[in-house]
Amino acid sequence: MMAATLADGETVIENAAKEPEIVDLANYLNKMGADVKGAGSSIIRINGVSSLRPSVHRVIPDRIETGTLLIAGAIVGGEVTVTDCQPNDLDALTSKMRESGFRITSEGQALTVHSASGWRGVDVTTAPHPAFPTDLQAQFMALMTVAEGTSVITETVFENRFMHVQELVRLNADITPKTRVAVVRGRDSGLIGAPVMATDLRASACLVLAGLAAQGETQINRIYHLDRGYERLEDKLSHLGAKIRRSH
Repeated sequence: MMAATLADGETVIENAAKEPEIVDLANYLNKMGADVKGAGSSIIRINGVSSLRPSVHRVIPDRIETGTLLIAGAIVGGEVTVTDCQPNDLDALTSKMRESGFRITSEGQALTVHSASGWRGVDVTTAPHPAFPTDLQAQFMALMTVAEGTSVITETVFENRFMHVQELVRLNADITPKTRVAVVRGRDSGLIGAPVMATDLRASACLVLAGLAAQGETQINRIYHLDRGYERLEDKLSHLGAKIRRSH
């Protein structure tokens, strides 16, 4: 899409991603003089222009970090308010959390998950926006490991996105993975701390959240994956009361 803004003629992108970040980028490019239409739909049309001009733009809040912080509060039965976010971008997540038994409120650009003593397992299927985001699948799975009952998590966007399952099992989770489906049975006994290894960005966040809820100490190795998508997550969680530190 960026390359096409300065290309000769019209470029058509079919089967385009529909996520809010695509719309935000298109809005920025149009501020700079580009001619981008259809962002947020499956077909984007770009008519090339001769040049772009400087512009000022504020990037939208990170909805995946927002969701991760909400799940962090939920998994330990705490109350967390995430400010400066776009609640509408997280409707799929908050809907599933409410179905699970959490009370979630929004006020302006803030979302709050309220403390809960117990929650139910719910089924989730990932799909392109505005459906449940694949980038919150691992974190939500961590939440389901300590839910009441069974949940079925289906991954339809990416292959091999259940690499975090085996690491959650090391923490005493009861999960049966298949190719694109994972059956999660909530543990009454809870999670138990253990050494685990992060395999990718969202798996890293998943293991951090599981570690918050686990009894004892959890050590997560290869945490460099986390820094690809979160800025000082450990500091933000520490400010919320988590006992978490990074070892160098």
